[in-house]
Amino acid sequence: MRELLVGLLVLVMALVLSGIGILLLPLLLVFGVFLRLAIGLIVLLLAIWLIGKGTLFLIDLLKKRENKQI
Repeated sequence: MRELLVGLLVLVMALVLSGIGILLLPLLLVFGVFLRLAIGLIVLLLAIWLIGKGTLFLIDLLKKRENKQI
């Protein structure tokens, strides 16, 4: 009789956990979209920063070359 109750308890707990997982699915999907947007924004800011850094490096390089020729 004890084994029957333990087996029934395990099945009930598995159903409860799967129910919680189904209920959390929309929340996880929203978090996934938010995370994708956040990472995209970070990558975009990094790309803009690298373009600016490269441009300033080239400007300094051209200024140094111009000063050597004068």
